Amino acid sequence: MLAATDKPKSEGAPERPIVPDVVRQYAEQVAFFWAQRDTLMMDDPPDRHVVAGVDRRLEANLDGLRIAGPAAWPFITAAYEDFPEKGELFLYGWMAIELNDDRRVADAVEFGLQSKDDARGLVGALAWHLPGTIAPLVRDWIGAPDAFKRFLGVSACLGHSVDPKQMLGRLVRDPDTRVRATSVRLAGTLKRADLVNELTAALTDDDEFARFWAAWALNELGSGDLASPELRKVAVSGGSSAMTALRAAITAAPDKDVRAWMGTLLRSPETAPLAVRGAGMLGDRTVLHWLIHQMRNPALAVAAGGALLELFPEAKGADLFTLNPAELGHAFEDHFGDFGARVPVAEKVKDWGGKEMDVVPLDVRTR
Repeated sequence: MLAATDKPKSEGAPERPIVPDVVRQYAEQVAFFWAQRDTLMMDDPPDRHVVAGVDRRLEANLDGLRIAGPAAWPFITAAYEDFPEKGELFLYGWMAIELNDDRRVADAVEFGLQSKDDARGLVGALAWHLPGTIAPLVRDWIGAPDAFKRFLGVSACLGHSVDPKQMLGRLVRDPDTRVRATSVRLAGTLKRADLVNELTAALTDDDEFARFWAAWALNELGSGDLASPELRKVAVSGGSSAMTALRAAITAAPDKDVRAWMGTLLRSPETAPLAVRGAGMLGDRTVLHWLIHQMRNPALAVAAGGALLELFPEAKGADLFTLNPAELGHAFEDHFGDFGARVPVAEKVKDWGGKEMDVVPLDVRTR
């Protein structure tokens, strides 16, 4: 805590006159747009055009807060107190860093520590600022005794693809699981081939995320033969990393082996959607009519729609989906219930794509 006579750095300058309702709206919009952006970026693959539109609106509202300066703090604090979620943490952390406000940066770190989502908002704020702006914080945090600060430091490096050089060799062996998992991911992002032995050792880590990101990193380094078993295991697990693991698993082995594996997945109702979604990651646009066939199965329709959009980005504006699956028949209504899933309409896709290709089972296709 600061002494009564101390003031945060941002409070040393006179506050600008503001229109309270406008500044409150800026703060609320920043929290909303960043949370929306973060959710959109979790899609695999994300729609970069939509994200870019959100980014423009987000940056416009950040400009409003820049102009308001320290006078915006009452609205930022109120937003976080009312709704302490990832968007509000981004808002608080971004402004604290923007104004070089040590006390409130410390508050943001504490809020992040208390969060249940690995401080996504604060990590996002670090990624949004320029590397030079956050460099003093990262230097202090990345070697700190506090594990959470080390996690923030290495997460900031990951967000900006900055190489912490020799320190990364220690971080991939850090006693904290979050630090290890983030560090091995950074090693893969930077293609640090000098750390391949450490990454291979991390395949037996007690932490599932450290194992997964070690496998992902090894695949990035060209060691797909080592990475494939763990990547395939994570892909079929259905967890939060499943799609990222599937995408990596498809590149980790020869095409023939990957297609044989996906053919095996197709034979089980539990894993068939994964194989259908993976068809979109193969880059083979001749599977279009095979995908249309899968769209007629309620259990596979969503996965087939995702594969369609990945193979044919131009389909995004073609009105080929419905948000009311019940209109496709009783089977779809029974499967989806009241859940408003975005489902492709097979007949529309068929008309859009033409009828020149035959339906061929995925497990017997070869390039």
